[in-house]
Amino acid sequence: MDKKNSVFIATSLDGYIADGNGGIDWLHSIPNPNNDDMGYVEFTNRIDALIMGRTTFETVIGFDVPWPYKKPVFVLSNKLKEIPESHKDKAFLVNGSLTEILKQIHGKGYGRLYIDGGTTIRNFLKEDLIDEMVLTTIPILLGGGSSLFGELPIELKFELVGTKTFLNQISQIHYKRKR
Repeated sequence: MDKKNSVFIATSLDGYIADGNGGIDWLHSIPNPNNDDMGYVEFTNRIDALIMGRTTFETVIGFDVPWPYKKPVFVLSNKLKEIPESHKDKAFLVNGSLTEILKQIHGKGYGRLYIDGGTTIRNFLKEDLIDEMVLTTIPILLGGGSSLFGELPIELKFELVGTKTFLNQISQIHYKRKR
């Protein structure tokens, strides 16, 4: 089985993924009249399942839209006791160490994983479990909020796979882990 842990996320110029109130409205600060998905659908076509943190899961189920994922979603949480009834067949609660969780998910046949949510991404990086990152930068300075990156116990090197520009303002950089 092909195993890869991938990140696809947007940040502000100053590296935040949510503003000081947890808001993400700034993601739509650049007009996108043709609803360009900036490679998101292509990316999700290459994954088997998602792993996201509780906060990200609760944010997504709070949107007034149908469930946006066609692949299984594994929710990391030590606080959440069960998935809400409305999402029981779409999302699955997992906990334990990241290596135990990955072993469990791989055992179900899911190898190519989309890692989502700030804390979850930071925890995967701390354990050197991220293989590639696609970072989309929105040209706005938030000045604070939820940072994508934090302190790491070791230096992690990545190499450039490619760059793209969307809407003449948004940059997207694709990196893979240099091992």
